[in-house]
Amino acid sequence: MTPPDLLIIEDDADLAALLRGDLEAAGYRVRIASSVVAGLTMARAAFPNLVLLDLGLPDGTGREVLVRLRRSSLTVPILVLTGRDSVEQKVDLLTLGADDYLVKPVQPPELLARIAGHLRHRAAAEVRDEVLAYRGLVVRPARHQASYQGQPVLLSPTELRMLAVLLRQPGRVFSRDEVARELWPEGGSALRSNAVDVHMANLRKKLRAVQLHGLIRTVRQVGYGIRKVQSERQE
Repeated sequence: MTPPDLLIIEDDADLAALLRGDLEAAGYRVRIASSVVAGLTMARAAFPNLVLLDLGLPDGTGREVLVRLRRSSLTVPILVLTGRDSVEQKVDLLTLGADDYLVKPVQPPELLARIAGHLRHRAAAEVRDEVLAYRGLVVRPARHQASYQGQPVLLSPTELRMLAVLLRQPGRVFSRDEVARELWPEGGSALRSNAVDVHMANLRKKLRAVQLHGLIRTVRQVGYGIRKVQSERQE
C-alpha cells in the first residue's frame, strides 16, 4: 500500500526537518516547500493527501496560500501551523477554508493524531462511496463533490464532512459535541466547539450562495440538524 503524501509549507528549515523526521518515522512520504511560490507550485503539481501550512513565509503569508489553494479547488485537508494561540486568528483561518490548526510548538503525538484523523475520514469515505441526496442536494463524500440542482457547491473537506453527517440522518438534531466528535474523533482543543460553529457558518453561507436557503436549522442550546419541512421558518 502506497503511504500518504504530505506537503509541509514551512520556511524554518530546522522545524521542517523535525516535522519531516516525525512524519517519515510514522510512515508518511513528505515533501517540503519553504515559500509561497514553492508551496503553491508543489500543492498543485504533487497532489498531496494533506498539507501542513505555516503562516509565516518569506515571500508572503500562509493565509494567502490558504486562500489561493481553496480558490483553486484543492480538496485535500489543510492543517495550519500557527505560533499565535488567538481565537480570532483561528476563526479567520477556519473561515478561509482551513480544516484544522495546531499551535507551535507542535507536540508529535497530537500532530500525528490530527493527521491520521483527517486521512482516516477521507479513506473511510472512499471505501463507502456513498451518495447522499436530499431535496435537490447531492453529496458524494468519496469524490469530494456536492451539487444542488446540478450546480456545484464548493466546500472544504471539513464542511463537506459536516454536511454529510447531517444528511445521513435528516431531522435529527446533533449537539455541537456530537458534530465535533464526528469531525475530529481523535479529540483535541476545547476550542473545537467554536470551530464547529465557524465551519457551520461557512457551510450555510456557501449553501445560500447556490440559493439553497434554510436547509440547516439551529435548535438553540441543542445543536444543528437538517430541516425536514420546506415551509418551516428559515434561520
